[in-house]
Amino acid sequence: MSENVNTNATPSAPAAKKKVGIKARVQKFGSSLSNMVMPNIGAFIAWGLITAIFMAGGWFPNAGLAKMIQPMVNYLLPLLIAFTGGNMIAGHRGGVVGAIATMGVIVGSTIPMFIGAMIMGPLGGWAIKKWDDAVSDKIKSGFEMLVNNFSAGIIGMLLAIVGYFAIGPVVSAASAAMAAGVGWIVKMKLLPLANVFIEPAKILFLNNAINQGILTPLGIQAAADAGKSILFLLEPDPGPGLGVLLAFAIFGKGTAKASAPSAIIIHFLGGIHEIYFPYVLMKPALFLAVIAGGVTGTATFSILNVGLRSTPSPGSIISLLLMSPKSVSNYIGLLIGVTLATLASFIVAAIILKRDKSGATEDLAAAQGKMSDMKNGGSAEAATSDAEPADVIASYKDVDHIIFACDAGMGSSAMGASLLRDKVKKAGIEMSVTNTAISNLKDESGLLVITQNELADRAAQKAPHALRLSVDNFLSSPKYDQVVVNLKARDQVSDEPAPVSEAPAAKTDDPSALPADLNLSVVDEIVFVHHDGHLGTATMATSLMKDRIKKANKNVAVKNLGIDELSDRNSLLVVSSAEAAKNLRNRYTQVQILVTDDLLSSPKYDKMVSELK
Repeated sequence: MSENVNTNATPSAPAAKKKVGIKARVQKFGSSLSNMVMPNIGAFIAWGLITAIFMAGGWFPNAGLAKMIQPMVNYLLPLLIAFTGGNMIAGHRGGVVGAIATMGVIVGSTIPMFIGAMIMGPLGGWAIKKWDDAVSDKIKSGFEMLVNNFSAGIIGMLLAIVGYFAIGPVVSAASAAMAAGVGWIVKMKLLPLANVFIEPAKILFLNNAINQGILTPLGIQAAADAGKSILFLLEPDPGPGLGVLLAFAIFGKGTAKASAPSAIIIHFLGGIHEIYFPYVLMKPALFLAVIAGGVTGTATFSILNVGLRSTPSPGSIISLLLMSPKSVSNYIGLLIGVTLATLASFIVAAIILKRDKSGATEDLAAAQGKMSDMKNGGSAEAATSDAEPADVIASYKDVDHIIFACDAGMGSSAMGASLLRDKVKKAGIEMSVTNTAISNLKDESGLLVITQNELADRAAQKAPHALRLSVDNFLSSPKYDQVVVNLKARDQVSDEPAPVSEAPAAKTDDPSALPADLNLSVVDEIVFVHHDGHLGTATMATSLMKDRIKKANKNVAVKNLGIDELSDRNSLLVVSSAEAAKNLRNRYTQVQILVTDDLLSSPKYDKMVSELK
């Protein structure tokens, strides 16, 4: 198993760098928009719940508490976005200036100024950063606080004035034009066509940019007037992905069919849409399935006048129901729309899968790799490590915390961090495992950064000195086990090497005696590990052992694998030479090891086979 672990990620060719750079810049712009919204998604949900519960016609109308609705949408939410945008550029100081600047566009407009906040927040952070870079080395000692405070206040005031007279009116006009355009599309019943572009864009991980950066601001503006908006449903609708996963669960093959049921739970109830992306990429024709589902769902929502009060996050059916207005017709229409979207996607996906004459559906792991290639222009992370096991272990020697970095810092990266955190804890390793947006990643000592392959270049830019590991899928990567093994092994190699001799048997002079610590009753797989190029002997030993197992009528698999291809579990018995056992004990903590001088015909084999279940 090779790991894409890099400590000096450098693009291998100028052409590749240019190709990746263009996509990276587009992706960076989209994620910049979403990253201003995603950290504040709790405030958006709070506003949506307060609106749904306390407004006139809500679940529990309350005129006093309903007074929070307009101030939150007009002031709190735009200012939070602005502060986050400024903070992304110049830290807390940039956030303060960005928030001050945004007040100008807020008071100079009659609509919720989310787009204005996305402009003024980063502009304020950029302005104060440029000022600080220009004058920081010219301030006399003792005047730093005075200059810093007054410069922030003055720059913020000037930008607020510019926002009031220039940016605000322009954004208001642009928002009015966009709102009119969306209104025309809705009126002409053309809104479903938007899903022709939205569904494929989601597969390229532009879902956060589309939803949080574009649809959410427009949707909140519409919901502030009408009480709900269909725009909140265009991207989060779980129906299209659910239809594809159901088709794989019924008509799929191999790994895809086996993993689809669990993916359905994560997608539909957990709201992590990224889980179904690799399934679509197994067969590019499945883009037609998700497009059909998206168009059908949006058309149904439009016909039945369905909408949500605020953006659902994550995009699960539970979140959609929570964000629905208190209306029986809206609840019913919502469920009908999701159901029809699922059905349309399922029918198209089922036809595609059943017409597949290739003999076998493409392996899920290969499709996940294809997903990375498509999004990253065919460019992998800078290099794949072919280092010896000891060198890989040594690269982990300074790691003291692990961060999962994704586009928005939520969703799939949080799930990945949770999975690895659980593995680390079970292995008895004290290690911090967290997640963040890649834009917030810092170049820290002792850091292991785990990203998806398509974000590897950006991770290299943000944390060039960190140890970096790229994976195909945060939710199902075999590399997590290897990370745990390497962390465990790096602590062991610093101590006195563990003895490679077997545990004392009942009779040490009996050549057929087995180690006392072997528990063969739980073994379901035997592996002859080839090491240092000794492939031929291990292959022959595997063949001979298969014959022994078959004659003994035992239900145990026998394989020949490399030392990096093992899974660390107690039900695996590894037969190896004493030399190979040294590396095995360093890399794995759970596997059982039988050391023998003769892999082909050890006197221990007869007794070993007899004790197998």
